Amino acid sequence: MNVKALGTKRIVKDAVTLCAVLASSLLQTYTIQTFMTPAKLISSGFTGVAQLLNMLTEGMPFHVDTPLAIILLNVPVALLCARGISPRFTLFSCIQFGCTSLFLKVLQFSPILNDVILNVAFGGFLYGLSVVVALKGNASTGGTDFVALYFSNKFGKSLWQYVFIFNTVVVLIFGASRGWIYAGYSIVFQFISTKTISTFHTRYERLTMQITTERAEALLRAYVAHYRHGVSCVDGYGGYSRRPFTVLTTVVSSYEVKEIIHLMKEVDPGVIINIYRTEDFVGGFYQKPIE
Repeated sequence: MNVKALGTKRIVKDAVTLCAVLASSLLQTYTIQTFMTPAKLISSGFTGVAQLLNMLTEGMPFHVDTPLAIILLNVPVALLCARGISPRFTLFSCIQFGCTSLFLKVLQFSPILNDVILNVAFGGFLYGLSVVVALKGNASTGGTDFVALYFSNKFGKSLWQYVFIFNTVVVLIFGASRGWIYAGYSIVFQFISTKTISTFHTRYERLTMQITTERAEALLRAYVAHYRHGVSCVDGYGGYSRRPFTVLTTVVSSYEVKEIIHLMKEVDPGVIINIYRTEDFVGGFYQKPIE
């Protein structure tokens, strides 16, 4: 691929990421104003901390404004994680929480539901979806997302459950100052949003692919040329056909599976592929870095 084509691909990729970031910010703002504020819920991550600081300093001389607190809390973490994750990823994540801070200032969305339970359910799902949109676009909503992704990328497993624990601690502080009923609703909200993220963001989920083929050498050449995962080969023969074949076994990330299947079928249209979930994995595993 020539330099011009690479440049065009990068521009398109950046444009897609920017659209995802703006959509995420808009959805996050809409969720906060339409579902969370009417139900007196507190958000997750650093946005929740910003809301909490706003509430705790209300009426004080040094009152902390929520949009400003979002920026002040996120920037130091962004600087710390830029080298550990990716400068590009960090930049677009900064655009996301910067736009969210701006949108909270300049946009006004009206509540549409009067029921607290419905606000908790729909708000939790949509808030989690706003995070997923950013992650799918190769960015994040900043704050605890930075920390979770930094350690997830380092250890190769999802750590969103620890983000939920952090959010629960914030909610408990909120409950002690503003009332436990709203803290209880907020914890349910956090659980729904965290569950939504872990359901749709499967970057660190691993799957085992068992590939049966009569064109092992051609498949191996194509696979090794495109992916950096190890693969084991076992020769055998068909119990019915009595023809020789090779079974290739490899462990891959879930987001790579469709591409690998497409590649295998291009090389060998008669390939048989069995895929099953890998509950745990011990040993070296190549995790593609976040760009």
